[in-house]
Amino acid sequence: MREFFVVMGRYLSNYKKYIAGAFVVNVLSAILNVFSFLSLVPILEILFQNEPQTYSFIEWSEGDLRQTAMNNIYYYSQILIEQFGPATTLLLLGGIMSVITMLKTGAYFGGSAIIMPLRTGVVRDIRNEIYRKILGLPLSFFSEERKGDILTRISTDVNEIDASVTSSLDALIKNPILIIVYVGTMLIISWQLTLFTVLVVPVLAIVIGKIGKSLKASSILQQTKLSDSISQVEETLGGLRIIKAFIAEKKMQDRFEKVNNEYRDIASRVAVRQSAAHPVSEFLGTVMIVIVLWFGGYLIFSGKSELDAGMFIYYLTILYTTLQPLKEISKAGYAVQKGLASMERVNMILKAQNPIGEVASPRLIDGLHDKIELRNVCFRYENSEREVLHDINLTIQKGQTIALVGQSGSGKSTLVDLVPRYHDVSAGELLIDGVNVKEFSIHSLRSLIGNVNQEAILFNDTVFNNIAFGVDNATQEQVEAAARIANAHDFIMEMEDGYQTSVGDRGCRLSGGQRQRISIARAILKNPPILILDEATSALDTESERLVQDALDKLMSTRTTIAIAHRLSTIRHASIIYVLHDGRIVEQGTHEELIAKGGYYKKLNDMQTM
Repeated sequence: MREFFVVMGRYLSNYKKYIAGAFVVNVLSAILNVFSFLSLVPILEILFQNEPQTYSFIEWSEGDLRQTAMNNIYYYSQILIEQFGPATTLLLLGGIMSVITMLKTGAYFGGSAIIMPLRTGVVRDIRNEIYRKILGLPLSFFSEERKGDILTRISTDVNEIDASVTSSLDALIKNPILIIVYVGTMLIISWQLTLFTVLVVPVLAIVIGKIGKSLKASSILQQTKLSDSISQVEETLGGLRIIKAFIAEKKMQDRFEKVNNEYRDIASRVAVRQSAAHPVSEFLGTVMIVIVLWFGGYLIFSGKSELDAGMFIYYLTILYTTLQPLKEISKAGYAVQKGLASMERVNMILKAQNPIGEVASPRLIDGLHDKIELRNVCFRYENSEREVLHDINLTIQKGQTIALVGQSGSGKSTLVDLVPRYHDVSAGELLIDGVNVKEFSIHSLRSLIGNVNQEAILFNDTVFNNIAFGVDNATQEQVEAAARIANAHDFIMEMEDGYQTSVGDRGCRLSGGQRQRISIARAILKNPPILILDEATSALDTESERLVQDALDKLMSTRTTIAIAHRLSTIRHASIIYVLHDGRIVEQGTHEELIAKGGYYKKLNDMQTM
């Protein structure tokens, strides 16, 4: 349980008032429960007393507290019998017991109701923390993790934490209070019996603890198998066109069924072990009652205890009542072990290290005033020995357009990702206006940069909201102006709801060219001083490419632009073209200069003009 409180401690600190309220109400519930059972004692005496016994009132300051209390309870019961008769007295005592029980159950419900905002709040906080962490982690983290696995952790694993861990909070707050009050009452009644009982209880805890440890390991494996199945579904949805084209439905079905069967087998084992909690605790509890009944009878028959029949039955009632919170704690222990397995998987995201950090007092940058410079830059991905970029040196003056060309895998996209600090250089420096980018706040740095990527990424929202994604409080006029420049306004107006039309999941309701033009409009609206174009026109048809290229040329004329291109015709007018090969700059110059050199660039150009 120590691990449970360590894990949950950082979330529970925000809900101290709910914990305090639940503590008070549950203490009240436990005390009322004790008194409701105490009213049984005079009832039993009335029912089973063969010869009436006369009681006299004893001052509370005299004698043993327990004996004084029981004597005075019998004294008042005796007065009631004398005045109203045994039958009416039974009815009155039953009424008192009913009222106390009503108050007890009300307090019991209140304890659960008070804790509910804590339960739901903790789950909300965990989900918020995971999502916030996902947004903050670098792109390199997600290149090593499967999307399906991440989705499982934020959905299924968090649901398991809710079902197993937070649902146990009520039991873990309420039941220890009940046990302490009940055991205290049992000590007052008979310390010998209670000491004997306490020596028997650890047997139950040891047996249940062994089952619980094995349950946690199995639960981790269960969630891993579930992640595998969800990852495969996510891959299937993304590659459905290829699966159908290669008639691979049977192959994919067999793969999924194999993973799903493995999940079913481990889930069955976990469920069986979890189901063992109740019968095992029920059996051990009954054995304990039998042993205590024997030992209590022995004490009474041998004259070693002053308990009468009524008090002994009351003791057994309290003991039996104590078993219920013990069982609930054991069930909570099983649930917590299962939930902690999911928490471990969630913590793989929450505890992931983000190497893209900020200095203690980051500087703000409000624009590009001079140049961007890469000095002796090298880069390798984390946990990789291979360098993707080697000794890169280049300078981009303000207002200049430079282009990066080369074969796929030469490091072009990785190089431009260094500017907004999606990755940090492994060696060398990247400077803006003579200042290392690591000294700037990430927010202010990225606010200067607009991106248009090779894959147009849109969100399942309206056209308007996708264009205005990076600009707060954008007006309809501003959005339309950006769309016109990107040659998108006309086709948007032809849609059923114009700018309020939903684009569907990842823009599935639009063609590739339409998605790209909306993506370009989004960058235009942001109006950044630095523009990164990663194959920005590759998804457009010939006519749209010409129109959008004209718009981009106008846009780039007032901005510092870094353009990646495979189609060399789109970057002929760049100020400088850098040719990359295997992570190195092998040539640089204008289009005409590079053609005249007759090197690697001319070879690429000739291949495209053939």
